[in-house]
This record gives sequence, structure tokens and C-alpha cells, in this order.
Amino acid sequence: MARRTEYYDDPHAPKPNSLVVAASAVVTDEAGRILVQRRRDNDLWAMPGGGMEMEDSLPGTAVREVKEETGFDIEITGLVGTYTDPKHVIAYSDGEVRRQFNVCFSARITGGELAISDESTELRFIAPEEIEELPMHHTQRLRIGHYLEQRGQPYLG
Repeated sequence: MARRTEYYDDPHAPKPNSLVVAASAVVTDEAGRILVQRRRDNDLWAMPGGGMEMEDSLPGTAVREVKEETGFDIEITGLVGTYTDPKHVIAYSDGEVRRQFNVCFSARITGGELAISDESTELRFIAPEEIEELPMHHTQRLRIGHYLEQRGQPYLG
């Protein structure tokens, strides 16, 4: 598996050589805790998500990625926002340097069973007040923060 390094507003970041459309989801349980995974490629906590495939829709991508990465079936319940900041660059050890276009949804679990995939080392539900304690890239915190604000309109950025 390629290692992943995330840069934000870093003049030393490598120049992007790909643009990937991706979806992520703030998945919550009945208690309002948020599902996060510890990524194997950078050891940081993140929401489940990933790149859209040609036969996918963006909501379908979020549903597929959550299932693949956590074992849960979900239903999309809303749109948290769009995240397209050109200052956010993700470099992989295989040479890909990605600019990501991420659409983040809110979702609830409808079935399935918690199962760790080869993309993560740990899965857990965390209470909103525990988020600051986890090693997490600030772009992930931003999305979760926007979800927790219960904004009247999705974030457009």
C-alpha cells in the first residue's frame, strides 16, 4: 500500500499531477457518535471515503466506500459540503500527487457489521468532544465541525 502525506498551504508541497473526485461521510450512531477509522497509509484518523469510479454517483461512492472500509450499510441523510481547496494536496509514495474534490455527506447506519478493511488499522465511534484528542488532518476536522454546526446550508469550498 502506498504511503500518503497530506499538505495544506505548504509552499514545499509537490505539485499535483492528478485530480480525483471523492466522497466521504459523517456516519453517526443512535447516540450521535461519529464513525472514524485510523488509516493504514498515514496513521491518522479520518471519516470513511474514497474516489468515485466511472459507474458511481457521488452519494453511491460514499455508500460503497463506507461499506468497503467499515462493513456498515448506510443511508445518505444530507450534504455537509463540498471541499475543493487547491491548497490541500495529497502525495502518495507511488508518485501520485492528488488534488482532491471531496463531497462530504451525512449518513446513518441501516445494516451491516463493523469490520476493519485493509485500508485501516482501527475503527471506532467517537463522541464529538473527543475529536480534538485524535491525530487527524485538519481537513477532516473541518468537515466534522461543519456537520456538528448543523448548518442551514452546505459548506461550499
